[in-house]
Amino acid sequence: LRTWQYMYGCKVTEDARRVGYEQFAYNGEDYISFDKETLTWTAAAVPAQVTKREWDADVAHSRFLKTYMEEECVEWLQKFVGYGKESLLRREPPVVTVGRKASYDGLETLMCRAHGFHPKEIDATWTKDGEVWEQETFRGGVIPNSDGTYHTWLSIKIHPEDRDRYRCHVEHDSLPEPLDLAWKEPGERVKGEGGKRVWVWQRLG
Repeated sequence: LRTWQYMYGCKVTEDARRVGYEQFAYNGEDYISFDKETLTWTAAAVPAQVTKREWDADVAHSRFLKTYMEEECVEWLQKFVGYGKESLLRREPPVVTVGRKASYDGLETLMCRAHGFHPKEIDATWTKDGEVWEQETFRGGVIPNSDGTYHTWLSIKIHPEDRDRYRCHVEHDSLPEPLDLAWKEPGERVKGEGGKRVWVWQRLG
């Protein structure tokens, strides 16, 4: 059994350049890719050298690929983005809360909740002394809300005396910079950039 994979795409950069790519893989390994600026193919493996020589010789096809990437592909891309821009371009920053709950075993649980964010992709982790800390960490899924936004949570079990060493680190496309939140006494508030967003630390239970 052999596997032949094909992938292509295009995009428009912030400085209005039209970028395109076309590449192939053989048996799960990179094989050959197209460079539209030079109208040549780049072999990623020794066996692909034969294919490269054959495809480089077909200049008409290479010119067609370049035109397709810079024109038709971009036109379709812009059309589809237009169809779904309300969802694709929507940016809602997460409201993040950090709570604390004592456990019977002398440990305590810190709970970090992020809700009301869009798009769905979010990176939330616990850090200890600035380093990502996955031990004793439990995670919930990223769940949709009725308004089209999402929510998620993660918790961690810690020793109470180490509480100040932990932060909930959140990265999201809607945020100008990542958040690093520690648990504080109830009632303490910290305003986000421009006073537009307030993150609240609270006690659980």
